[in-house]
Amino acid sequence: MNSMTRKSFLFVFAVVAFLSTATWAQVPNKEKVVAGAERAFEKFTKAYVAPAPGCAAAVSLNGETVFEKAFGLADLEFNVPNTPQTIFESGSVAKQFTAAAIVLLQQDGKLSIDDPVRKYIPELPDYGSPLTIRHLLNHTSGIRDWGTVMSLTGCWTRRASHQSGPRA
Repeated sequence: MNSMTRKSFLFVFAVVAFLSTATWAQVPNKEKVVAGAERAFEKFTKAYVAPAPGCAAAVSLNGETVFEKAFGLADLEFNVPNTPQTIFESGSVAKQFTAAAIVLLQQDGKLSIDDPVRKYIPELPDYGSPLTIRHLLNHTSGIRDWGTVMSLTGCWTRRASHQSGPRA
C-alpha cells in the first residue's frame, strides 16, 4: 500500500468511525433508563435497614422527569421520611464552588479578594477593621457559623421546619 493510498484509507476509516459513534450517541431509551434506575434503587433498598437516613433521586431525559423515588428518613429525630420533593442542605459541599466562583470573578476583574465584604454586603455590621473576602475564603473572618447565629435569633431552623406544631 503506497503512502497516498494508506492516508486515504486512514481518512476514510476515521470518518466511518466518527460517523458510527455519532449514530450510537442517540438519546437513551426512556424505558431502559427507568428500568436501570429501578434496578439501582432496588439494589440499595434491599440492604436498607430502617429507620436510617436514605436518599432521593430523579432522572430526566430532554428536560422531562422520567424517574423519581425516595427512601429512608430525612430526619431521624423527628421520623420525617424522604420524598422525591425533599430539599437537602448542601452543607459544606458548596464551599469549594463558591470559592472557585470568587476566584473567577477576581480573574475577570469584577472584584478583589482583598475587597471589604461590606462593599458587596453593606448590611454586614462594621467590626472596626475591614473584614475582607479573603478572610471569608480562609475561614479567618471570626464570623460565627450562620446556622448557630440564625438559631440564636429564633429564625427558622431545620428541625423547626419538621415539627407540626409550635416550638416548645
